[in-house]
Amino acid sequence: MIVNAVSKQAWPGAAVVNVSIVNWVKEPAEAPTRFVLDDVVVDGITPSLRPAGTDLAGARALAQNRGRAFQGPIPAGADFVLAADEAAALLTRTEADYSEVVRPYLVGEDIADDPQQGPRRWIIDFDQKPLEAARTWPAALGIVERDVRPKREQNRRALYRERWWIFAEPRPGMRRALAPLSRYIAANAQGKRILFTWQEPSTCPSNLTNVFAFDDDFAIGVLASRIHGEWARAQSSTLRVDIRYTPTSAFETFPWPQPTAAQREAIGAAARAVIARRQEICAERQIGLTRLYNEVDDGAYVDLRRLHRQLDEAVADAYDWPASVARDPAESNRRLLELNRRIAAGELEYRPWS
Repeated sequence: MIVNAVSKQAWPGAAVVNVSIVNWVKEPAEAPTRFVLDDVVVDGITPSLRPAGTDLAGARALAQNRGRAFQGPIPAGADFVLAADEAAALLTRTEADYSEVVRPYLVGEDIADDPQQGPRRWIIDFDQKPLEAARTWPAALGIVERDVRPKREQNRRALYRERWWIFAEPRPGMRRALAPLSRYIAANAQGKRILFTWQEPSTCPSNLTNVFAFDDDFAIGVLASRIHGEWARAQSSTLRVDIRYTPTSAFETFPWPQPTAAQREAIGAAARAVIARRQEICAERQIGLTRLYNEVDDGAYVDLRRLHRQLDEAVADAYDWPASVARDPAESNRRLLELNRRIAAGELEYRPWS
């Protein structure tokens, strides 16, 4: 039985890693009665180094959540990426509409650091078009054939060698899910905080982003709430203070609220207010979201903090929880875990987007 532990602390050496310190008693004659985790007395300590009753390791993926969250495509070829002048030259050509295959390219740093949270590079993306169709855009195909093909032909995987003009992982399921949407949600895959943003359909996400197939304000409000954020943090691996958001563990296990129409609109309105205010600050200051929220953590922009609190409380209300739960991660995760268990067991009807 684990009786004392430090769940995570930075390694004091040069390596950028965290370590855990664990003390346990093997087959004790008398069960221990005192447990200390991260210098806090708790009721018990689980093998995941969580307080007893709050370990989310048992959360199950919910079938209804599948097909909504994806890691972005993996090109497996840096030369698919274009500088701005290269993209401009292709887009001005007249033998074909190059905007169909030359797309703005979004990476996690764009979401975190660009004042508009928009892409700052371009990429050639033939989707899953056969080679004869890709020849419709000869100048773009020529770049890929010259710069990408020689390297892909050295790849160990036959499919990557043979389909050298196509991304290694083009994410067809993601593309099908996004096709009918007027916009979609993208977030950085790794960071101190996960930032959810709107993106245009023409934008090609990278594998350094996660993509969510929603175009409504309610969805981005739930994702951007502290309730979802704390669940995702508990379900994600870490690198020092950064978390790595994985759709399978952080999204597919997350039990969404099933709100009334009024509750849905309240979340949407709160989300619009948060996004409008942060965009106003970023545009005025020409800063990115990382810098903005670092300043918020330091005490700046009380009005933005208030708007986030209103969003968090609106999401709590959609679960029919007290507003105080939105500010208590241990309690919100405990309640979410119980919801997950009941939904997975078939005890609750779960139709979050119907």
